[in-house]
Amino acid sequence: MLLINTRPAHRAQALSAPLREFALEVLDLPLLELRPVAWNATLLRQYQQLLHAQIIVVVSPTAAEIGLAYLKQSGLSLAELAHVQWIAVGAATAEYLAQHQIHAHVPEVETSEGMLSLPILQQSTVQSVAFWRGEGGRQFMMQQLQQQGIQLLNFVLYTRHCPDKTAVMFQQQLPYLQHSKKKIYVCISSEASWLNWQALCQNAPELLKKCHYLALGERLYRLILTTQNLDGQAQVTAFARLAPDVIYRYLLEQKGLA
Repeated sequence: MLLINTRPAHRAQALSAPLREFALEVLDLPLLELRPVAWNATLLRQYQQLLHAQIIVVVSPTAAEIGLAYLKQSGLSLAELAHVQWIAVGAATAEYLAQHQIHAHVPEVETSEGMLSLPILQQSTVQSVAFWRGEGGRQFMMQQLQQQGIQLLNFVLYTRHCPDKTAVMFQQQLPYLQHSKKKIYVCISSEASWLNWQALCQNAPELLKKCHYLALGERLYRLILTTQNLDGQAQVTAFARLAPDVIYRYLLEQKGLA
């Protein structure tokens, strides 16, 4: 058994280290790198409008870190946002916000669908929602809220890229991956990650088909299943959370150690 851990480099060890302690083989191959957007006039105007928002959706620890730093730079204080309800996509994001005395609602399923089902977003009084996010992220959720007539404040705080070194690492490992008899599991946490993985495997279609994908949420699960290049051969398991403890237990079960 081999797990390809695609989490960003600064978060990979929380999963990789305990798995290696159980003698499970792990290859760290980050599919996304997050780069902050430089402070600009657009962000300043958006922060000034934040006083009128009822809810702030924070999509990742990176969004929380950059968003709070730019909040300070804008001249606003958290005390001025005391009326705001916060939504955190995942426990790690909620924990980061908690360090700044911000309580956040966390969906059971860490997806757009999971967030849309939160009671706080079911209230008819909700008229304005701000998103602290990365470029290209959470489009589905934003579209759903817009269709309900909710005004959105769209804070694009960082861009997402496949790290340059990942392509080099992939090519170095490709012969081993192609010829390995081990079952290969790959974590896929977003559509952007899936697109980057497909791009890496463009010249290795058999590797793309032989891996078992651990997908975050039903929508990503269905997306992978229906990917044309897989010809219906995909092995995919859906998870409500791709947290280290969840993946850890699942792989130990697969190996018969749990």
